[in-house]
Amino acid sequence: MSKVPVLVTGGAGYIGSHAVLALQDAGWPVVVIDNLVTGFRFAVPDGVPFYQGDIADEALLQRIFAEQGIGAIMHFAGSVVVPESVENPLKYYHNNTARTRSLIAAAVSGGVRHFIFSSTAATYGIPEVSPVTETCPQRPINPYGMSKLMSEIMLADTARAHPLNYCVLRYFNVAGADPQARTGQSTAGATHLIKVAVEAALGKRDTVGVFGTDFDTPDGTGVRDYIHVSDLAEAHVLALEALVAQPTQSLTMNCGYGRGFSVLEVLDAVDRVTNRPIERVLQGRRAGDPDSLISDNSRIKATLPWTPRYADLDVIIGHALAWERRLTELRDAAPAGEMPAGG
Repeated sequence: MSKVPVLVTGGAGYIGSHAVLALQDAGWPVVVIDNLVTGFRFAVPDGVPFYQGDIADEALLQRIFAEQGIGAIMHFAGSVVVPESVENPLKYYHNNTARTRSLIAAAVSGGVRHFIFSSTAATYGIPEVSPVTETCPQRPINPYGMSKLMSEIMLADTARAHPLNYCVLRYFNVAGADPQARTGQSTAGATHLIKVAVEAALGKRDTVGVFGTDFDTPDGTGVRDYIHVSDLAEAHVLALEALVAQPTQSLTMNCGYGRGFSVLEVLDAVDRVTNRPIERVLQGRRAGDPDSLISDNSRIKATLPWTPRYADLDVIIGHALAWERRLTELRDAAPAGEMPAGG
């Protein structure tokens, strides 16, 4: 298989930086574009060509395509905080939808043939069934989910009109960090439960909020499907290989483990791994939170040779904890202004 150079948008961010490592480990030439609004330059490995800029800058993209011979795009750049999307919907339609439209347009005009899109289970809204299959109705309940669904639609329409194939990967709850602690979730004020919990275990937060104890679940707290970020990154590499091997085929697949843990089960696991109990603050449920959100991952397992290596909650937490400690070391050693103040 010809391993074409891959442009990773948002490659200095959480999931994007893990995809860069996975591509490198698999022998693919990698190039990164990131505006560093939420990403970090240190997250891009030495030797990887890096362009600081906006994915809506089509002139810059055409220069990158020409200079680097880009044959595929993995698109992670965007905004991802659901409550913020409700408060500032236009930001999300600009960052996640309008900018993606510009990126797709540049890919078409630049002759890029393969496109992998970072989507989300939020496109399903509150599903009527669990586990959730790819054919479940997509009825987003917030601008974040809608902005991603609109991008999925744009990709499908573009692929019908131009020589471009794509893979949409709908993530469930991404967690953990690179097992070698090369990168991880570095954003200050992150809202991911496992990230928040390990921060609390290390004394970076005083408490962890539990939003809702009256869900229709065994212990009353919300159940989610947590996937290790490195297993997710590996799925992207395998999806790229599938697109290159069958250039007339496009794919849409859930990315999860097909099983769930409740909020209290996650916090109990963090207590167990860290041997330090976390103070929990019980609060009311947030609007739009489903009782349970678990992936049906039978399609990705049938389509790709994907065998998750880190599908163990304690392992996910252990890697997140190791990265959180590493992040403290990086922050203490970094010049002022180059690292987040907290998180």
